[in-house]
Amino acid sequence: MKNKAPILIALAVVALSALACIESTEVTSLQATVSALQTQVGADGEGATAPDANIDLGPADVEFTLKTGGDGHSLLFIGVGGDIDGVANPALMVDPGDVVQITLINGQAVEHDLVIDEFGVATGSVTQLNEERVITFVADQEGTFEYYCAVPGHRAAGMAGTLQVGEPSEAASGESIIKNPTDLPGPIGARGPQLVQAELVAQEVEGKLADGTTYPYFTFNGTIPGPFIRARVGDTVEVTMSNETDSAFTHSVDLHAVNGPGGGAVYTQVLPGETKVVTFEALNPGIYVYHCATPSVAHHIAGGMYGLILIEPEGGLPRVDREFYVMQGEIYTEENFGAKGLLTFSMDKMLAEDPEYIVFNGAAGALAADPNWLTANVGETVRIYFGVGGPNFTSSFHVIGEIFDRVYPFGSITSEVLTDVQTITVAPGGAWIVEFTLDVPGDYILVDHALSRLERGAVGILHVEGEGDPAIFHEGSASE
Repeated sequence: MKNKAPILIALAVVALSALACIESTEVTSLQATVSALQTQVGADGEGATAPDANIDLGPADVEFTLKTGGDGHSLLFIGVGGDIDGVANPALMVDPGDVVQITLINGQAVEHDLVIDEFGVATGSVTQLNEERVITFVADQEGTFEYYCAVPGHRAAGMAGTLQVGEPSEAASGESIIKNPTDLPGPIGARGPQLVQAELVAQEVEGKLADGTTYPYFTFNGTIPGPFIRARVGDTVEVTMSNETDSAFTHSVDLHAVNGPGGGAVYTQVLPGETKVVTFEALNPGIYVYHCATPSVAHHIAGGMYGLILIEPEGGLPRVDREFYVMQGEIYTEENFGAKGLLTFSMDKMLAEDPEYIVFNGAAGALAADPNWLTANVGETVRIYFGVGGPNFTSSFHVIGEIFDRVYPFGSITSEVLTDVQTITVAPGGAWIVEFTLDVPGDYILVDHALSRLERGAVGILHVEGEGDPAIFHEGSASE
């Protein structure tokens, strides 16, 4: 399968910034320094037995050297290794039975630890600049396996690649189900009441959950979250609920903005190929969740069937420069986090509230890369409509490096706003609105501040461009 002559491996690096301090970074900086490293082929390892971690097996069939970045970038993504074309996060390819040796070199003086779970091996931590650690093991299982950095946050941020043992199967790709956070209708303003029509289509999609990983999603209109519905107090809202003919399940919609049994779900249970309509008057202003309410309701929500509906007050909301639409949800799979191919839903894990993935807008790291990250400029005001589909976890939503100037608690637009808030607590089936002004350029990380969830995929970037203000924020002492 492979050529056992020496080959070049290139390294492309993007480094994870310290969560407490995010420096200004241009978009082009996501293309990190590339370093050429060489793999060497040793003697035949035939007859070797499976080792414990870090045991020296002698000569290796295949040796790989991977180095973390050392160019000082302060970025979200981390990549290690490369292939002969210089692509980050290479697929390291070996034959079944090969003795594999991987050397990890620390190019950053930031802690890293390379792990491959399936083979029970780990390099151990490298913390000093140019420190090296080696793992050696027998590739005694065929398939595609993930290697990754075990330091909290690094794996979910992208410091991972694959080890291919034997011939690869066809890679899973899947459709993108990510709702771009800018995809929402504009403000209503001062208009009077009118008829607002919204169309929701239940679509069951094999969508991309992560690189090389797909999942059988349930969606409204093919994205997660579903369409952002916008109306005002006094509007008559007509919702048409359809279910595609090739669906395997019945679907429906429960809108929390509705005053009536089931929030509309009693009138919108639609079999595959059916369409039903529900109409309601918008009586209460606020930001509300909607979701599928067909049993198992939690399964349909975990599949991705949720969204937000905004009922503006008379006269509309205060003007801001940018509005964004972000929702958090959980995904429960039989397979472990990081598994490749088409994953399967796990009812047992959902009932145990033990998700493998926790995500913003449907996929792991969905809002952490262009074109789906949030973008704005220094001096602009930003409003984020943030909701939690769930079905189970409460979110502690936080933007690292920003303070929310104004917060609408529990999504209530008529209550007194809160000011100068660091983190908001949003329950499943709940939504809040936050607003703030951008003072300093750079990349601001969106997280659930239950920060282990970042490792499960809940991460995004607000990328801000413009001139800095050293009086507000700068590196160095006050006199510099």
